[in-house]
Amino acid sequence: MGLSERAIRIGALYALSGAAAAYGASARRGLELAAEEINAAGGLLGRPVELLIEDEKNPAHAVEVVRRMAREHGVRLFIGIDSSAVAEAVVPLLPELRCVLMVTHAASPRITGELFNPYVFRCSINVPQNSRAGALLVAPLPYLTWTTLGPDYSFGYLSWAYFSRFLRELKPEAELLPEGIFHPPGAEDLTPWIRQAMRLGAEALWISSWGGDLVRLIRQGQALGLFRRCAVFMELGAALEVLEALGDEMPQGLWVGTRYWFRWPDTPENRRFVEAYFQRYGRYPSYNAQNAYLGLRLLAGAIRRAGTLEPEALIPYLEDIGYEAPMGRIVLRREDHQVVADVVWGETKAHPDYPFRILDPIWTFRGEAITPPPEVGIF
Repeated sequence: MGLSERAIRIGALYALSGAAAAYGASARRGLELAAEEINAAGGLLGRPVELLIEDEKNPAHAVEVVRRMAREHGVRLFIGIDSSAVAEAVVPLLPELRCVLMVTHAASPRITGELFNPYVFRCSINVPQNSRAGALLVAPLPYLTWTTLGPDYSFGYLSWAYFSRFLRELKPEAELLPEGIFHPPGAEDLTPWIRQAMRLGAEALWISSWGGDLVRLIRQGQALGLFRRCAVFMELGAALEVLEALGDEMPQGLWVGTRYWFRWPDTPENRRFVEAYFQRYGRYPSYNAQNAYLGLRLLAGAIRRAGTLEPEALIPYLEDIGYEAPMGRIVLRREDHQVVADVVWGETKAHPDYPFRILDPIWTFRGEAITPPPEVGIF
């Protein structure tokens, strides 16, 4: 019997092409490292793990891929998804197909909110958690007038909506300008939107752009003097995909957030993971790499404890169980299967040991403090 016939097949969907391809590549590395470690330790239930990794592309394509993997390859376990739109299309299929999905990146609150079903889990930080951490960071600072610059789709709108709500709760005197600026995703020239944000005259700017959009925004914003004009806080500016792409072009002294930082926490599990990842790939793990790695390890642990691959039997072994992850201690909350985990912010700084900016100082926000109750929504 060949490997593919004996193996436990796990379907993975990530952005392997387009503007977010660097994030998909990071996730793939984290996923493959986890699979290698699992197989080196004897596999699961005496069988090796085999990854079936495909490009998620768009919602319609991802739905087709999930159905095909389930039908033709008997896949009952899925992992991944970078795009929130893709995740929102796939999640409703899970009860019909009787498949578990571990979301490792897509941040839409809807997939653990109004679209929630028992077959979906998320081991990564979502929009409300990111926004709450940002509001906690900036509330003590002297800035009173705020606006936003972000992508012109649901992630940008939701990020600003949640950040606005949380900042008003923490600092009622804050003025949030109604003229938020939202740029088309993938636009090569972002200077019209940067100039528009600068003309509003806000004291501080909340930026939710990410990936290639954020790399271009930082380069073009630096040329226009954006970072001298107002205080800037970048929700996902500490993603290694962004920091590596910019190198020493990244301005120092900017406050940036991330969903995992390879230099924190200083725990045996994180040190072990970073060392293994660096030895395997010659680079440091980003939050998307850690999330994919963690997601597969969580699924593997549930399979070992349950002694079966049946999705319904695995669900109780993923709910409300504490886990020591590279990102720190986490729990997948029973009520909505959203991870409760810490969020990291920091100030960009050059360091002789790294070819990109690091975070120094670092601020961390406890998962319990940034995670709204499961029944609380934005509207």
